[in-house]
Amino acid sequence: MLESKFINQILAEAKKHHKTIVLPEGEDLRVLKAADYVMQNKIANIIILGDEKQIRKDAADNNLKLEGVEIINPASSPKFKEYAHLLFELRKAKGMTEEEAEKTALIPNYFGTLMVKSGDADGLVSGANHSTADTVRPALQIIKSAHKDRGVSSFLFMVSNEKPYLFSDCAITINPSAKELADIALETANTSLQFGIEPKIAMLSFSTYGSGKGEMVDKVKEATALAKAALENDEFKGRPIVIDGEMQADAALDMVVGKKKSPTSPVAGQANTLIFPDLNSGNIGYKLLQRLGGCEAYGPVLQGLNAPVNDLSRGCFAEDIVGVIAITALQAVK
Repeated sequence: MLESKFINQILAEAKKHHKTIVLPEGEDLRVLKAADYVMQNKIANIIILGDEKQIRKDAADNNLKLEGVEIINPASSPKFKEYAHLLFELRKAKGMTEEEAEKTALIPNYFGTLMVKSGDADGLVSGANHSTADTVRPALQIIKSAHKDRGVSSFLFMVSNEKPYLFSDCAITINPSAKELADIALETANTSLQFGIEPKIAMLSFSTYGSGKGEMVDKVKEATALAKAALENDEFKGRPIVIDGEMQADAALDMVVGKKKSPTSPVAGQANTLIFPDLNSGNIGYKLLQRLGGCEAYGPVLQGLNAPVNDLSRGCFAEDIVGVIAITALQAVK
């Protein structure tokens, strides 16, 4: 089902841990196909939210077995009241009433996120039929950020010619400040290392080492300086992380161009982690590569949360969902 060596390594690693992933979008055939594949290949345990009778019918009509998949209807779940009360306790300081908590807990993305918060699932994957905001909002309200001084961001694994790259941030932060951009780079460095990739991080711009001018360039320069300075902190000191910029994409990825434009750079021509200056460039860039360049794209995957809750593109394929399920399972490994 999945071709690249990289993602098959992710699938194989996920099999070792038997994590439980909840999928709130039981109405989507792509989700059912992915769940069937994951269960048949023992990549993770799967819980699907929705109407069991309809889900079983949709599966049978498409020759899907869904053997071993647990299907939960939030409205009839014996844990509904428990989850609704948990949501109320988490949100009452923000003005949520018990009645509002009960209504909100019925929403599959909220119900699934409450399952993760309660320890009844290890992670959640949604977004095939929902906007990024619909997936991220419950995660921020319930799971919350793991770092007081760094926000939640996203990354994608982009696989080209068998080589994995990390792209960030392509889904969450619309126009990050220099500090936010530096934090995104640092969080993505942690993610790279978690997946066994030593990050060579390029802070992308339309300028390389001052070839362009303006506020947008200055922001990336400042972010690069902040991120490099943070590498001396205890969290990062001594870890194999290299960051450089500001840098154009061709200089970051092509050795010949990199040597010409930035001959002293430790990253130019060999970057494997690309930090985009804003959401416009990141989102457009990854979708062009996926649709025109033939790259495999897995994500957007959230980073910086206390537990993994991950997004999908609404244009995703069943194969993409399988990959994100496996990535989510590995994020759940402590």
